[in-house]
This record gives sequence, structure tokens and C-alpha cells, in this order.
Amino acid sequence: MKKLMTISALVLTASAGAVLAESHSISACLITKTDTNPFFVKMKEGATAAAEEKGIELSSFAGKYDGDVETQVAAVETCIASGAKGILITPTDSRALVPAISQARENGAVVIALDTQFEPADAADATFATDNFKAGELIGEWARGKMGDDAENAKIALLDLNASEVSVDYQRNNGFLQGFGIDIGDPTDIGDEDDPRIVGNDVTDGSSDGGRTAMENLLQVDQDINLVYTINEPAAAGAYEALKSFGKEEGVIIVSVDGGCPGVRDVADGVIGATSMQFPLLMASKGIEAIVSFAETGEKPQNSEGLDFTNTGVELVTDDPVEGITSITSEEAMEKCWG
Repeated sequence: MKKLMTISALVLTASAGAVLAESHSISACLITKTDTNPFFVKMKEGATAAAEEKGIELSSFAGKYDGDVETQVAAVETCIASGAKGILITPTDSRALVPAISQARENGAVVIALDTQFEPADAADATFATDNFKAGELIGEWARGKMGDDAENAKIALLDLNASEVSVDYQRNNGFLQGFGIDIGDPTDIGDEDDPRIVGNDVTDGSSDGGRTAMENLLQVDQDINLVYTINEPAAAGAYEALKSFGKEEGVIIVSVDGGCPGVRDVADGVIGATSMQFPLLMASKGIEAIVSFAETGEKPQNSEGLDFTNTGVELVTDDPVEGITSITSEEAMEKCWG
């Protein structure tokens, strides 16, 4: 890491885990949902490395838990006060944070959402994200193919994020349902379907403990659940522990989204049947590049064709491939997690 001196020979140490840089360099902020979820830990690593490479002064903030709007709002306000040229943020509530990021843009900052789109998407200047609906659709298609004729007799548990129903939550959930062949209701809502195969929905806060509790709750509704969708891999790990405690781990398919190295190992170990791999390092590095470009030229990123965000890609990971669905093995995925 370079330590550059100002004219007065003072070394400036950036606060909040910031990268050391010249006093006149571009400053930016990264605000994640939490600093404990492995996905956001990896995203921070990617942003920090890219900031060091580009000579950007980066300050990092995180909510205390998934859904902690107040802490994220306070972080945005801190970034505005510090004169940050750009803000990278994974919004914990895609609607409630819009006024705060609108204020940041009014104060001259470029705001880039990572992983989770704002509602509306153009509330931010740009978004770098997985096509979360496609990620859900892939694991739904795989599960339907894996179950074959038994798909008509599926008993499905849906383990979602939280009651806020942010964009990443309903996109993955509804993508999974559509991929499995279930008619979805409102595409921006969760739980309004009437398909008898759905046992129920519960929330996990994207954590292992939350996944375990949600799975326990739904097993109380129907102990014959044979297919479990989870918002992410920590929730999937918790769901598996709950199934195991009920003696139900055999014969139940778990599918998820993330593609983190721990989740890929769970695919290899048979805990997760299939997962959709995301690329948080790529999201973060592209976000830093976009802030540099904006500071130097005033230009903002262009959306992927036909989408209202820049698609950073998704790959299906499974060791039990289904004909007609492109996938990679857990061994191959270990070479990519998390890029």
C-alpha cells in the first residue's frame, strides 16, 4: 500500500478503514448491509483492492444487521459531509433509502448500487448486480429437472430475506418459482401465489440462525417438505441443520444463491443441491472504476442491453447436472468463488 506525502509532509490516515492516498485524491464510500455475511466481506475486499490500485481514499461502513436502515442512512450522511465523490451501497431496504441517496446525488456524489437494486432502479446513477431473477430461475429449473415427475407432488419451503421484501428478495424468490413452473402473482411481491405445492414462506435475515429457525417453523406446518429454496447460502446451511435435527436431511433438496466458497463446499458435501454463483468482487471493482470515470469525465456506466442495471453474470453450480441446463461442478466453482 503506497503512503504518499502532502506538501507539508503530513501523512494522512483515512478513517473507518480507509485506504491511504493523496490528500487531493478521489474519495469514496462503500456501505454494505452487514460486515459479517461472507458475501459482503468479499465485496469489501474487492472494493478495497480496487481502491488501492486506483489511488482512491475509501471509507467502509456496514449495517449492524440485514435490514438496519438507520445505520445505512447515517453512513450516507457521513459520506455526504465528507465530500465523497462516489458511494457504493448494497441497500438494506431498496425503497426506504431512496431519500438519503437522492440527497447524496444532489450534493454531487455518484451513487452506485451493488447487488440489490433501488426501487425505482434509476434512484441510483447505476447498479452492478447479478440478474437475481435469472439466478432464482436457474435453481428453479434445476430443481424441477432433478425432481422430474415428482415435481407435481413437491412440498416447497421458501426461506426469504425479511419482511421488507427488497428487490433482491422478491426477484430470487419469484425467479425460483417461475423456473420451477409455478405461476407467480405480483412479480414485486412474495407469498401471493396459491399453488398447493407451496407449504409456506418464512424469513431468515440471510443468516444461518435465521435459516434454521425458519426451517423449523415450516416443518411444524408440514414435515413432508421435500424442496427448500433459500435466499442465500448461510440460510441454506441453517435450513440443513434444522432438517438434520428433525431427521429429515435425506431426500430433501436445498437450492440457493451466492456461490461463495463455503456454499460451494456445501454443494460438494451434498448439503446444497444447486446454487447460483454471483461475483461480488467484480461488482465492487466495477463500482470503483465507475467512480473514477465519473470523477474524471462525468460519464456514468451504461446498463446491460434490455436491463435497468449492469449484469455481472451468474453461473449454476451443481454436482448433479440436469440435461439442457448449463452448469459447472463444485470443483470448477472452487476456482471461481468469489470472483
